Amino acid sequence: MMDLIYEKESYAIIGCCFEVYNKLCPGLKEKNYQVALEKVFQKKNIPFKSQLYVPLKIDNEIIGKYYLDFLVYDIIALEIKTGKHFHRKDIEQIYAYLKSKRLKLGLLINFTNSGVQHKRIVNLK
Repeated sequence: MMDLIYEKESYAIIGCCFEVYNKLCPGLKEKNYQVALEKVFQKKNIPFKSQLYVPLKIDNEIIGKYYLDFLVYDIIALEIKTGKHFHRKDIEQIYAYLKSKRLKLGLLINFTNSGVQHKRIVNLK
């Protein structure tokens, strides 16, 4: 059996997401969950950066930009969504962040009306 990448850290992050969901009502905007998650990270002394600028480059030339919701522990990209389920573009988006920032693990979190969904995205390159 293969070990999970950053197992302890990823479980801590996912636990924080469930804590936020349990304290708030479902159906809120993504930004509400983001702010609440920042508060929980601070309370638990989990290091994070929010709304991290990520340049989009080709041949070392910047051609665009996007913002990562969170970089947690300086090693895990965390992207927050709301809705019924994940979309292919959500997975492609976080994978692009991983490649751009040369990170190994991304967590995709979806706050739905019926609970929290989470998906681990691994960058093996």
